[in-house]
Amino acid sequence: MKIASKLELCAALGLGSLATTAQSADFINVLSGGTSGVYYPLGTVLAKIYGDAMPKTKVTNQATKATAENLPLLQADRGEIAFALGDSVSNAWIGNADGGFPKKLDKLRGIAGIYPNYIQLVASADSGIKTIADLRGKRVAVGAPKSGTELNARALFKAAGFSYSDLDKVEYVSFGQSVELMKNRQLDATLISAGLGVAAVKDLAASIDIRIIPISSDVVAKVGDPAYQASTIPANTYKGQAEDIPTAAIRNILVTRSGVSDDDAYLMTKMLFVELGQLQVAHSAAKSIDPKTALIGLPLPLHPGAERYYREAGLMK
Repeated sequence: MKIASKLELCAALGLGSLATTAQSADFINVLSGGTSGVYYPLGTVLAKIYGDAMPKTKVTNQATKATAENLPLLQADRGEIAFALGDSVSNAWIGNADGGFPKKLDKLRGIAGIYPNYIQLVASADSGIKTIADLRGKRVAVGAPKSGTELNARALFKAAGFSYSDLDKVEYVSFGQSVELMKNRQLDATLISAGLGVAAVKDLAASIDIRIIPISSDVVAKVGDPAYQASTIPANTYKGQAEDIPTAAIRNILVTRSGVSDDDAYLMTKMLFVELGQLQVAHSAAKSIDPKTALIGLPLPLHPGAERYYREAGLMK
């Protein structure tokens, strides 16, 4: 009597997907962001944490264009976990064309809400820019096209009563590129959506005199999206910034996809919090990550593996 192979048995029982699941567990790709932002250094440490916890799994940290690229990559099964801005996650989950996602990305699943991104509107001190309204007629970088940062810029400028057409020049570039343009006096200001202490702004402040431009709570409220919350950039976050600066904050979310196994999603969620100290050493933004607040306001369903961790930890009933 012929003994059936494992694959033949899977096919006979309608379990052909088991082979794919077993193979996918051999590789975890962390989708982060540009090397001058906060996502990338945190992604590097997260990849190390997962690699140590899953020694038989190859774990990589992929530099990307951040949120706008990460979410479609997850939908296309080209990553297992990604950093993304909360407002973009909401737009991707419902399929909001105005928010950059004409089709619903239905494979997305939540792992955890993490730290807030702060809108950091940075101008050169000699630009004359002191308020957000002063951006009219100036040269401004707004992030990569359709990136989370660029969508933030559109929303906040509209709330402040103007648009890109009111600017002298709009540059769709990364944080690092915008900083180089400002150093070379080719730009007057850049809008950066990232955790506090972002390397790009520190680099700029070390090279030229800068001014962090306030964004009032009234402007934040006019955006009309609950993902945008009035917040503050504390004094002395950057060189030359002697006072607290009001701004908008938007929460970041770690997102996975439905095809990731429950066991992998459980372990990725658990190790995020077990090894949180490593992330906090990598970047101060991670000091805001707290398992007790990780489920607040998530705009998409949790992955069942992540839910298992939260129930096990007593954070869900």
